[in-house]
Amino acid sequence: MVSLSQIQASNALISSTFPTRLVALFVGGTSGIGEITLKKFAQYSHQPRAYFVGRSQTAAERIVAECTALNPRGEFIFVKADVSLIRVVDQVCEEIKAKEDILNILFLSQGVMSVDHSETSEHVHLLAALNYYSRLRFTTNLLPLLQKAPTLRRVVTVGGGGKEGLLDATDFPALRVPFPQLRGHLTTLITLGLEAVAKTATDVSFIHDYPGTVNTGLYRDMNAPPFDTSLSVPIQECGERHLYLATSAQFPSQERENAAVRLSDGVQVAAGTTGKIGTGIYSVGETCESASSEVVEFLAGLREKGMVEEVWRHTEGEFRRITKLDGGL
Repeated sequence: MVSLSQIQASNALISSTFPTRLVALFVGGTSGIGEITLKKFAQYSHQPRAYFVGRSQTAAERIVAECTALNPRGEFIFVKADVSLIRVVDQVCEEIKAKEDILNILFLSQGVMSVDHSETSEHVHLLAALNYYSRLRFTTNLLPLLQKAPTLRRVVTVGGGGKEGLLDATDFPALRVPFPQLRGHLTTLITLGLEAVAKTATDVSFIHDYPGTVNTGLYRDMNAPPFDTSLSVPIQECGERHLYLATSAQFPSQERENAAVRLSDGVQVAAGTTGKIGTGIYSVGETCESASSEVVEFLAGLREKGMVEEVWRHTEGEFRRITKLDGGL
């Protein structure tokens, strides 16, 4: 566990640790966790350039104004897009690549709590399209920019880190997975997908985290019980913690890059999804703790069965199918 005071102290060092003009992309940045983390990035960074993707122009105009007030020398650029579609994800990535040579932070929090098994026009389960496929597509498309960054190179995906559960290998898109098993299934899918990508990018750090219960639009869309603030993570703390995940030396790449905010006293480099220290791929909980030994053992069993490779074969197959369907870019 990392305390909020330790996290705030770490974040306060961001502007003195990194050079000016850190470049970040926040997907799902017009509400909830994406929005608050973007604002914290604006607050603590020195002349940052942040792109944020979402669907609401009205929300985007408000967020640009608020981020500019926090950091008048920063640049905050909205990209309006429906990223449930892989075709649109590819278009957004091409737009970013046309403007930027490097990317320091890729922050992914897009999602929808739809359990009606609706599908996108690309014939992908909407829930999985936002929570898994679009996130992995952003990651693979933008990996070259991340790897070119001379300093910080991070991917953070907000989901169910540490909550990995049974994976139905006959139904990766989760069209038939019962509701009680959805979180475990999709969480495992994301973690294994990131593990597959991490094998090809040992100089990039990948973090899959669980934010805890946060009062966002996604929570309200779930028709969940009335919100109990005593059991929740305050939205401001949530933003601080997610910026910490994106910048702290607690989560280095496998190559152990030095470009990150130094650890405070009592904080150690995190254990990765294999249980070993500093492996470059991390599944972490709401207080930035590493996955439990039970989760580490569960994931080890899936690796032994070749499930990382199987998940990635499926994922690449879906990307190829959709690209052919859409006729490419």
